[in-house]
Amino acid sequence: MKKKIIFATSLFLCSIFTNITAETVEEIVSKHIEAIGGKENWAKIKSMRFEGTTKVQGAEVKITNTQIDKKALRTDIAVMGMTGYSILTDKEGWSYMPFAGQTKPEPMTADDVKASQDQLFLQDKFTNYKEMGKTLEFIGKEDMDGTECLKLKMTDKDAKETTFFIDPSNYYIIKQTEKIKANGKEIENVTTFSNYKKTPEGIVFPMTISANFGDMEITKI
Repeated sequence: MKKKIIFATSLFLCSIFTNITAETVEEIVSKHIEAIGGKENWAKIKSMRFEGTTKVQGAEVKITNTQIDKKALRTDIAVMGMTGYSILTDKEGWSYMPFAGQTKPEPMTADDVKASQDQLFLQDKFTNYKEMGKTLEFIGKEDMDGTECLKLKMTDKDAKETTFFIDPSNYYIIKQTEKIKANGKEIENVTTFSNYKKTPEGIVFPMTISANFGDMEITKI
């Protein structure tokens, strides 16, 4: 009888903890979406174009990103007098990078096209994660440059995991980490976001994005 009571109590406590965690995740998500302009404002955005600059090995690189929600994405890269591009649709993809030795546009593999489909979504990653078959869980807190960030782990249908670090003072995402494969090896890709600003359309966007390639300053949206 005593064992049954202990077991029942354990199940009850687990149930309470699970519910608290779920509520905490939904609360964090709700506050984040509200902080970046709200779901309604983001739902109105059907296309976006932004221009930005970064530096690679001392050379200035100009980047123009043009996107139609859920349909197509084109990135133009201009450096050292050459211009390359990558194009992704919901069915195919191509790239042409003359500064990387390409002499003509080359198609993306079917696997790469499939793995890149999330990039076609204009909305913030949290606004429709359930519809996309993804799950979110709260995995604790971690200090990032003096800010004790909330950590949420997102897992997609292919078991790919992405961890988001959220500043609890404003609920902006300030860091994102994910495991990716490059040259046959798994590496951790780290991206940080800062200098958030509100556009005339009412959405809030990070104007500085830092990744393995360096810092990109967005100059126009």
